[in-house]
Amino acid sequence: MPSTATTARAPLTGISSMATRQLLAELTAAYAGRTGQVVTIASVGGVDAARRVQAGEAFDVVVLASDAIDKLVASGHLRGGSKVDLVHSGVAVTVRSGRPQPDIASEDAVRQAVLAAKSLSYSTGPSGVALAKLFERWGIADQIKDRILTPPPGVPVGSLVAKGAVELGFQQLSELIHVEGITIVGPLPPAIQITTTFSAAITTTSTRAPDVQTLLDFMASNDAAAAKIRQGMEPA
Repeated sequence: MPSTATTARAPLTGISSMATRQLLAELTAAYAGRTGQVVTIASVGGVDAARRVQAGEAFDVVVLASDAIDKLVASGHLRGGSKVDLVHSGVAVTVRSGRPQPDIASEDAVRQAVLAAKSLSYSTGPSGVALAKLFERWGIADQIKDRILTPPPGVPVGSLVAKGAVELGFQQLSELIHVEGITIVGPLPPAIQITTTFSAAITTTSTRAPDVQTLLDFMASNDAAAAKIRQGMEPA
């Protein structure tokens, strides 16, 4: 049987959606520097991440949109009472570098920009679902449906914009700020801003719940706030 010290040095494992990939990389590196505890987190499309957890793949911690975490708690895959809200993440608009930037100062301006775009893209995650509902509310969903390019899971919208595959992209700011070849026009205006809360929870199969809880305490602490802002998010 391995000693407690050996177990404590073994990496903690996790899975997350792509939106928090850069943030978690920064926070887990800082945590390892403080404690010596290595944390390895796989970042994939949010739907794929939830599916892998539901399929019984072994992880210690899961970081997803708050409602996805709630569903995994309800289905018995995550520990009840272990959920911790980490960040609030908003959606921004992007175009290819060098291209004209549309007016997005108001709801009507964004609607006109969407109608004027020859092609557009948004994620398959919670923000994308909310954006599709916004287009329906505006009454333009049928008009623009043939112009929408849905990225494969885990593929950033920004990369499609950078390649010129789409003219107008919508994605969480945290997923756009590190993409080269694009210009971030700005966040959606407050009237239609789509904010997703990302949360973490401990899996029911983890044998190291106290270690994971210590990690979550750090990620939710004031010490992690600067990294969250740096990565385009707000502390929850």
